[in-house]
Amino acid sequence: MEAREYVNSEYAKTLDTQGLRKAFLVEKVFEAGKMTAVYSHVDRMIVGGIMPTTDAIALPVSKALGTEYFLARREMGLINIGGAGVIEVDGVAYEVGAREAMYLSMGSKDVQFRSKDSGNPAKFYFNSAPAHRACRTRVVRFEEAQHVALGSEAECNKRVIHQYIHPAVLESCQLVMGMTVFSEGSVWNTMPVHTHERRMEVYFYFDMPEERVVFHFMGKPEETRHIVVRNEQAVISPSWSIHAGVGTGKYTFIWGMAGENQTFGDMDNVAMAALR
Repeated sequence: MEAREYVNSEYAKTLDTQGLRKAFLVEKVFEAGKMTAVYSHVDRMIVGGIMPTTDAIALPVSKALGTEYFLARREMGLINIGGAGVIEVDGVAYEVGAREAMYLSMGSKDVQFRSKDSGNPAKFYFNSAPAHRACRTRVVRFEEAQHVALGSEAECNKRVIHQYIHPAVLESCQLVMGMTVFSEGSVWNTMPVHTHERRMEVYFYFDMPEERVVFHFMGKPEETRHIVVRNEQAVISPSWSIHAGVGTGKYTFIWGMAGENQTFGDMDNVAMAALR
């Protein structure tokens, strides 16, 4: 598991393109037959992908996190962007299909991931945050998520936000997670921009052909920077940074948040005139 140290806003100003990418971009989320994980010092979020093929993949039971097993003091949210899969938690098997999510409670010890068809493997994208209490482990079907339509064709941001791990859907300790799907011709997300001093966020971009890219904007509102993101890559966004993107065509992204609260609307909005 790769560890990323915290980068403050003043130091971030000094970074060149490669420095920004090294600090904030997760370039390889999925590897066939493996689990990847990046441990960020930003609110101790872990982001990664689990792509089982012929064999099951188990969450590591080790003291690499300073605990007896991976979820001893953590919770985890997953959204499957691949083929049908199965997640077995302490002997109980849950089927998780494409565009379905699962919440794993703190205290889940023996966790294994399998694909139902190795030729069309499941791809479990996950976020894991520290937790102080156990909540109920459960699958969230697509139709069980809360669906919120936003934006317009005129603003090139017509989209539907599918909230899976959210107080309106299930109880979690601090993790909030969902997926945003754009209409054809819409390419902008989260504009006008905001920050949230009390929470961090991770964006995972996917559903893009090889030649398509997203320009992900970050930085302080008065000194913005950008990172070019390709299919199935993630960007870690600290609380001081804006987080917005525009693609060369439509795309889908998964967002995950952790911090002081779970209030989706707890944002510090930035006036368009303030952007530099």
